[in-house]
Amino acid sequence: MRIGEIAALVGITTRAVRHYHQVGLLPEPERRPNGYREYTLRDAVVLARIRRLTELGLGLDEVRDVVRDDAGRELAVVLEELDADLARQEEAIRGRRERIGVLLAQAREGELSAQEPLSPALGELLRGLPARGAMAAKDREMLALLETTAPEVARGPMVDALREAAALPGAPERAQHAYDLLDALADAGADDPRVAVAAEVLAACIPDGMWQGEVAMDEDDAFLRAFFADFAPAQAEAVRQSIRRVTERGRGEAGSGS
Repeated sequence: MRIGEIAALVGITTRAVRHYHQVGLLPEPERRPNGYREYTLRDAVVLARIRRLTELGLGLDEVRDVVRDDAGRELAVVLEELDADLARQEEAIRGRRERIGVLLAQAREGELSAQEPLSPALGELLRGLPARGAMAAKDREMLALLETTAPEVARGPMVDALREAAALPGAPERAQHAYDLLDALADAGADDPRVAVAAEVLAACIPDGMWQGEVAMDEDDAFLRAFFADFAPAQAEAVRQSIRRVTERGRGEAGSGS
């Protein structure tokens, strides 16, 4: 049989057959004098087995272990590992569907926009905060990014700190005031006298629990460069100053408690 014939017999493509040769799943047969490879019935049996195993979900490395004659694992062992892996995937998918279900219910009730694919905890928190203005929208995007990229152990404390700050009397009004002051700096220079005022108001809105230890302000860091580049010059300077104020506040509280 030629490559096209054996591929058609097994129900795969000739490209797949050539790929199996390249990755070592199927030995490449010798070529006949006319230059064509000649495949045997044994090759068809191996290809059919490869097809069945890949359809079960095995990766090519696992298939290679199964089809090797001497050094491979038993098929039962590979299938047990596959079953355990699928069980883990099912659990992860179930958790994701539960999360999506909560967000879907909120979206149907008009409580969640397409710009806020947040966890239920953070989404519930932000719905209680002001959302007027460009800076408010940017803040929501940044919190969503932080929640996505932060280590799992840090996400809970971050949301808890925000929740405590949001529960303080007048917190929504203070947050909106900070957003308004930052929005007003959109066309200002970094030396604008309003920068210090905005920084002070913003720092009062940031809970201490948002920052653990020293805050690195080295803008050689790629994330920080991208972070501050997303603001106008005066806004970026106000954010820098507010972070420094929160950091100094944390050092002062630590010193007074010792």
